[in-house]
Amino acid sequence: MEISLREIDKDTLHDANKCDAAFTVDSKLVLRAEDGVIHYSVVSVAVYRKQYVFETKDYSVYISNPDKIVYFAYADGHLAGQINITKHWNAYAWIDDFTVDARFRRRGIGRAMMQKAVNWAKEKNLPGIMLETQDVNVPACRFYEKFGFTLRGFDTHLYKGLTPSTDEIALYWYLIF
Repeated sequence: MEISLREIDKDTLHDANKCDAAFTVDSKLVLRAEDGVIHYSVVSVAVYRKQYVFETKDYSVYISNPDKIVYFAYADGHLAGQINITKHWNAYAWIDDFTVDARFRRRGIGRAMMQKAVNWAKEKNLPGIMLETQDVNVPACRFYEKFGFTLRGFDTHLYKGLTPSTDEIALYWYLIF
């Protein structure tokens, strides 16, 4: 399988948010903090399917913008992933969307996109990368940790504005250069 990464431009703009980001939830992280360090264990939960709903935004503002970028991944010419990166207010690179299409997971596409994000952030002389995911996205958490990210924060109420009954916890991961 040939993987190629391409920066958003007028020819790829139509690929924004076209990946299947759904995944099966069968476990979640249980957090504990000791001496200022966040630790976790993984517990099983009743199985369900989670589908992200992407916000509608004008992706044309990412084209040729020095403070933000979108990369698309293609596998043998098929759209396989998307990563959106911005220079965040705190000088870190912020990954606000990171998706590998369900058909192409576990084939190195996520690693290739994340390495592209690292290269972009380093070219901008940023101190590292931060991102947010949920405690129920255990495969993503394991990927980030394996890549070198550390869990540095969480928010138990971030999603309650959208879904008051949710018990999902927002997790903040950092990769410091």
